[in-house]
Parts: sequence; C-alpha cells; structure tokens
Amino acid sequence: MVEGVETDFSRRMSYGDYLQLDRLLAAQAPLSGRHDETLFIIIHQVQELWMKLFGHELDLVMDCLRQDALRPAFKAFARIARVQAQLIGAWDVLTTMTPHDYLAFRDSLGSSSGFQSWQYRLLELRLGARDPFMLRPHRHRPELLAPLEAALNAPSLYDEALRLLARRGLPLPQAVLARDVTQPHAPDAGVAAAWAAVYEGAEAHFDLYELAEELVDLDDAFQTWRFRHRQVVERIIGRRPGTGGSSGVAYLAAAPERRFFPELWSVRTQIKAPG
Repeated sequence: MVEGVETDFSRRMSYGDYLQLDRLLAAQAPLSGRHDETLFIIIHQVQELWMKLFGHELDLVMDCLRQDALRPAFKAFARIARVQAQLIGAWDVLTTMTPHDYLAFRDSLGSSSGFQSWQYRLLELRLGARDPFMLRPHRHRPELLAPLEAALNAPSLYDEALRLLARRGLPLPQAVLARDVTQPHAPDAGVAAAWAAVYEGAEAHFDLYELAEELVDLDDAFQTWRFRHRQVVERIIGRRPGTGGSSGVAYLAAAPERRFFPELWSVRTQIKAPG
C-alpha cells in the first residue's frame, strides 16, 4: 500500500465516477458477434468524441474573432490542429480491417452510415459548407436539427474572419459582408485582394497574417481527413455504395476539393514578393 493514497471510494468520487467510465465502456454493443465490429464501433465513437472537442474549441475561436481577441484564438487553433491530427490518425487503425473482416458484419449496420453524423455536419456548417439537404437525415430528431439549423443561419468561421478584417480597415466588399449567410460563400476578387494585402503587409498585419495561416492549416487538415477517409473506404469496400444510401467512394472523392476558405488558396498565386 502506498502511504497517503486514497483507497476507499465507497462514499467518494473515483476516477471512473468522474469520467463516467461505466457508461462509456458499456457503449460498445456489437450486433454480429464478429471480432472486427468492436474496432469499427470504437473508431467511430472516438472520432465523434474528437469532433465534440473540435466544436468546443471552435466555439472559443469564433467568440474571440468577434471580440478582436486573436491571441486566445490562436491557442484554440493550436488545439484544434492537434485534434485534427488525432482524427486523421484514427483512419490508420481502421486500415487494419480487411474487406473480408468488414463484410462479415456489414449487414449489421443496416441503414446507418457516417454520412449521418450530425457532429460532422455541424462542423461543416460552422466552417462554411452550407447545404440544407444535409440536414434531412436529422429531421426526426428535433434536438439535433435545432443546432444544425442555428449553424446554417449564423455566420461561419470565415464570415467572422472577414468581418474582423473589415473592422481592421481592410477594404472588404460590402456585398460579401452583408451576404445571406445561409448560402455558400462564393470566391470573390475583393476578398482575395484583402488577404493579399495582409500577406504583403505581414509586418503591419502580423496577427491577421497568422490568422490566415491558422485558417489554411485548419482547411488543409480537414481536407486531409476527408482524403484519408476516402482512401480507407475504398481500401475496405471498394466502389460499393455506402450503407446509408450514399454513393460511397464516388461521393467521398469530391470532398477534398470543397475548400472552406477559397481565397486563402487562390491568393497564393497573386501575392507579390517582398520589396
């Protein structure tokens, strides 16, 4: 026995109590009896937990941008980057499952599919992917539909970033600042010019320059996550349709091309070299 270490938790909160481990570890309920179904369930549950933390940190980032407080936003961005690394790395564990392993229990999934992840849709909406169709799988759950609709009707992360640039005196087109936020952001030459001014005047706009790179890092990692998802799905099920009715790999193949902050990519072609 280690001197001073608590050993009687009959009336006190323990580690397992605090983390609600009984509930957490009982949340895996394979239906097929096949060995690899447990892997499949845990990987997706872990990804959902990481997405919850991603959204929690994104709350802070967006609040900070609205308050022109970039230093705490950068800390949250750094944490998001590490969360995204975990999301990407999770696919590596799933690649240990072969097509034979997956097909042994695939029928147990019924019509369930990652396409129906409401947390993933919420992240996409808040980052700027505006497509009301993606809310349809959640119409039967008002408690899930409500935050999705709220995100659809609120400014995205990119909207908040562009509003911050305008408050700092950069010439953003009024049509962009006053646009209908329920619609996807369309690439705009005036927005690209504002970002070019940030990059070319990095010394004068250093915190905005850093913000630009944080946004690119986030976008880049999100597209990497999507790309790895597509690779893993093709590796395991080939070109079969997805369990939830999606086209599977064909749908996933287009996802990495859907960037959230388009001008931050296009501006790289037009930035002038330092004098």
